[in-house]
Amino acid sequence: MMKIITVTGCKPMELTIFSEEDPRIEYIKKALEKRLIALIEEGLEWVLVSGQSGVEMWTAEVVLDLKETYDIKIGIIPPFEQQESRWPEALQMKYQELLFTVDFSQPIYQGPYKGPFQFKARDQWMIEKSDASLLLMDEENPASVRYFYEAATEAEDYPVYMITPSDIDDVVEEIRMMDPAYWE
Repeated sequence: MMKIITVTGCKPMELTIFSEEDPRIEYIKKALEKRLIALIEEGLEWVLVSGQSGVEMWTAEVVLDLKETYDIKIGIIPPFEQQESRWPEALQMKYQELLFTVDFSQPIYQGPYKGPFQFKARDQWMIEKSDASLLLMDEENPASVRYFYEAATEAEDYPVYMITPSDIDDVVEEIRMMDPAYWE
């Protein structure tokens, strides 16, 4: 039974999202929510993210909303302290707020960024501590998620679930169909 899942995916700029007001974020969050609810109903207890901007922060927000209905916990495990230090101020504030709201948060390495090895160690830790992963990724254009994907698919007995662009399109269509005007 799957109790812990790691969720990751593209960063906003890899999805050509340059504003937190972009309407596509709601579709992505809805796709994440749909997948997570199905997993929670099968016994999922924990969701782990490293807190990167984009899919991981949106996942944390989705899980925090789901906590109102489901018994689910969220942990943010950044690769190092102050990973948000170079982000825009509004995003830094949002990240700090999430750190204070989640059930668990602890960086893999104490101190600031020292090198790419920290990301590799983060990926390995996430894979070892979870039963499976859920990736929001386009296999034709995997962007930075490909490093986690490669590590995850090399791990033994480690399922990798995907949310693809096609899954997002399905969510968009479902939402459109919920509007009564769609049927007129």
